[in-house]
Amino acid sequence: MSANEPGVLERQWAVYGDVHRDRLNLALHAATVPLFWLGTCALALAPVIPTGWAMAGVAALLVALAAQGRGHRGEARAPAPFRGRGELLARFLAEQWITFPRYVLSGGFARAWREAATDRPRP
Repeated sequence: MSANEPGVLERQWAVYGDVHRDRLNLALHAATVPLFWLGTCALALAPVIPTGWAMAGVAALLVALAAQGRGHRGEARAPAPFRGRGELLARFLAEQWITFPRYVLSGGFARAWREAATDRPRP
């Protein structure tokens, strides 16, 4: 990455609304971002909590990752491909802890939800 290239957060935010427009994807994100938070916290507390909780934390992270990946399949525009494992981890952590909450708080989620109702062809 060059000094002039935007960072993960900037790149992610620039296209976030374009790749989060489908209602199923939005609903999956709304349900699984808190699950990811719980999983992350369980892992952070792993040294002081029983092993079962840490394993549940890993399971929560994997469920969130899989569900959100599945949700993105329904989007008209796919997110940019990952440049490697490091970027996958950085982008996923940034999305869960910063970008998705920012999307919700900025009104982007509500706007996308409303617009998704009118984007679908009516039978």
